[in-house]
Amino acid sequence: MSDRLIVISEKETFIVRVLMNKAKGAGIDCEFVPCNVDDINGKLDDNPLITLYMDDAAGPSDEVLHFLLDAMDEKGLEMILIGEKNDLDIMGGKIPSRLIFKKFTRPVDNDQFVRTLQDYYKKLNSGEFRKSILVVDDDPNYLGLVREWLKDTYKVFMANSGLQAIKWLGKNKVDLILLDHEMPVTSGPKVLEMLRSDSETESIPVMFLTGKGDKESVMQVVALKPEGYFLKNIQKDELLEKLNEFFILHK
Repeated sequence: MSDRLIVISEKETFIVRVLMNKAKGAGIDCEFVPCNVDDINGKLDDNPLITLYMDDAAGPSDEVLHFLLDAMDEKGLEMILIGEKNDLDIMGGKIPSRLIFKKFTRPVDNDQFVRTLQDYYKKLNSGEFRKSILVVDDDPNYLGLVREWLKDTYKVFMANSGLQAIKWLGKNKVDLILLDHEMPVTSGPKVLEMLRSDSETESIPVMFLTGKGDKESVMQVVALKPEGYFLKNIQKDELLEKLNEFFILHK
């Protein structure tokens, strides 16, 4: 898939066309989209990065901005924001910082704008922006299955025991741990207790992915306050949806 960008503005002005031509010259598939809900709707699915260009007119209406931010949050998109300093300050108070990749004050340095795009897509295509997940399970077959489910969306690491996971985390960082409950030597709940008692790992989110759904097991784990508890009969699409929702909420 080619690198894609949409530029949202009130009008396709000469300056907007210059920016878009610069982006196209760098090999980026670029499209202008008028700043209204009808035109924006349906243009976001294949465009991980949005440029919102504010010219001399007022910025987006509250209706458009609300729609755009909701859609960006839902799809995990980011934005480059361009405008006068005062406009950037106002919009910066309306747009969550997690959604803003970069701000440019008008007049824009075109070469810097293109370099920013190139840097973004280089990182995106190399997987640098992907969240990392450590899957911990003593069943090699299930470990491999979950890896296959997740590998196209996340950076996936695997550990076949609780102790191996603790050792791996001593040298590596991860955004989320999917942890089995019942494992030999060191159970999932014990692993979570160990993680929570260490300042280096206490803040790593943990979700249980387990076959144990009885009330006693669930209550034991819930008391440790993990970020989620899924049974192993969960299907691929549902698991991916739940993980995506988690990362959007904790971006």
